[in-house]
Amino acid sequence: MSDIRNTPDSAADLNELRNGVRAICARFPDAYWLDHDRTGEFPSEFVSAMAAAGWLGICIPERLGGAGLGMQAATVMMQTVARAGGGMSAASAIHMNIFGLMPVVVFGSDEQKARMLTPLIEGRDRACFAVTEPGAGLDTTRIKTRAVRDEHGDYVVHGQKVWISTAQVANKMLLLARTTPIEQCGKRPQDGLSLFYTDLDRSGGGVSVREIEKMGRSAVDSNEVFFDGMRIPAANRIGDEGRGFEYILHGLNPERMLIAAEAIGLGRLALDKAVKYAQERIVFGRPIGQNQAIQHPLAERWMALEAADLMVQHAADLYDRGLPCGVQANSAKFLGAEAGYQACLTAVMTHGGMGYAKEYHVERYLRESLIPRIAPVSPQLILCNIAERALGLPKSY
Repeated sequence: MSDIRNTPDSAADLNELRNGVRAICARFPDAYWLDHDRTGEFPSEFVSAMAAAGWLGICIPERLGGAGLGMQAATVMMQTVARAGGGMSAASAIHMNIFGLMPVVVFGSDEQKARMLTPLIEGRDRACFAVTEPGAGLDTTRIKTRAVRDEHGDYVVHGQKVWISTAQVANKMLLLARTTPIEQCGKRPQDGLSLFYTDLDRSGGGVSVREIEKMGRSAVDSNEVFFDGMRIPAANRIGDEGRGFEYILHGLNPERMLIAAEAIGLGRLALDKAVKYAQERIVFGRPIGQNQAIQHPLAERWMALEAADLMVQHAADLYDRGLPCGVQANSAKFLGAEAGYQACLTAVMTHGGMGYAKEYHVERYLRESLIPRIAPVSPQLILCNIAERALGLPKSY
């Protein structure tokens, strides 16, 4: 990847990036992802290959060991990863590396940046992102997991998190916890939250992890995490105490763009499979792709994916130029998730009965396509945001 560093996000550079990522992904064919979906084994070989090629630090500044590229490059990379065959499993396996540690990049001390970022970029560390709680959901300011200072100035954590990806394999955790009781925060409950990047020791140390059985993306685990006296050195707190919510906001718009790009990549992967099947499947002496009942849905899905991709590019361009992009990032996430889902559903229907068979892969894509519709924010909340921010309507929640 050294030949891509320090280059602007021009069309030629982005195409070179796309080809470089495809070359890595080509080493992991459909059979690899089908096998990992069946067994639930984490795709460690894929993550190691991406790390060895230098892709895991694509958005981290060069001075910190990354590639120093922008959000446009990152969305192209993640769409390419998803489209290459791994779908949301491949994208989710490295998703945290792309945006998750940006609070450390922006708000961490020089010592923390040197200690925390390099091992992640090189693939020696794997990190999970622990924010969501069962009693709070999207209302992050209401989380209850507590981090209380002890007599040595370090923190002791009690509480619970849910839907924490890769906690079965991660050795590090970016944790948002309450350091000031909510009742002492008045009208600003967010002021009582602090951010930590620390060790995750599943063998003990006051933390336990329980995997959640789910319908899709089996190769990348989702978990409940329970804290019962886990200790965090004060040196692992990012920035000032009480400003953790402010810090994680720095990564929300990029996360929406990335999940949209991944959904579009998955949708294009499904569309590729459907078009190939429609060309090859002969019924009544002609390929089924010659029938308008097959052609028209596929054509609509292609247009929807193209339109959603343009919104992703628009949002990423605004972000890279330092301009407001919240409305565009939310729109990209909504449109990308919907276009990806509809493409996967159409791919299954194009295959007919074989669309229900694992060997044709599209049933796996359909299961995975629900993830970007649900996470990291619901489509309903995005509609509320657009109604308020873009249309000027009264806030509804």
